[in-house]
Amino acid sequence: MTPPPTSPWTARPETAADIDTVREIVLGAFETPLEADLVDALRTDDAWIEGLSYVSTDTAGTPVGHALLTRCHIDDVPALCLAPVSVHPAHQRTGAGGAAIRAVLDAARERGERFVTVLGHPGYYPRFGFERASAHGIRVPFDVPDEALMALSLTTDPLPTGTIRYAKPFGI
Repeated sequence: MTPPPTSPWTARPETAADIDTVREIVLGAFETPLEADLVDALRTDDAWIEGLSYVSTDTAGTPVGHALLTRCHIDDVPALCLAPVSVHPAHQRTGAGGAAIRAVLDAARERGERFVTVLGHPGYYPRFGFERASAHGIRVPFDVPDEALMALSLTTDPLPTGTIRYAKPFGI
C-alpha cells in the first residue's frame, strides 16, 4: 500500500528530529491542541510502538503530514489504533495524509500486526480498506456514529469481535 509512483509525497518513520514539526502539523490540522497533546502523551505511554509514527514529506524533505498507530485491544486481542492523522493546512487534500497512512499500515503489516481500528470520516478511510466495525461485532464504550468506527485486518485473519480498549492517554 505504498503511494503511487506519481505521488509527490514520500513517507518515512518519524525521527526524534521530527517531533516538534509533527506537533506543529497536528496543531495546524485541528481546531484545539487536544490532538497534539494526545500525540505527546502517547509518546510516553506503553501504547507507543517505535516505528509506527510516520510522516509524509514534500520534495524538499519537509514533513507535512503525520499518521500514528498505537496499541489498543479489541477485548483481549492486540490491535492498533490509527489516530490522529494530520496534514498541515497548506497541504490538505493533496494526498499527503494518504501517503503517511499507506506507509504506516505497510509498516504495521511488516511487523506482523493484524488489526487496525479508526474512528474517523466514513468517506475517507474505506479507501485504505477499512470497513464498518459494527459489521464485525466491534464497538467502543461510548456513543459514536456507527459509520465512523471502522476496522481493518492487515492479514487474512478475520477481525475479532469485542469492545475496543484504548491507551490511557485517550482518556476513554
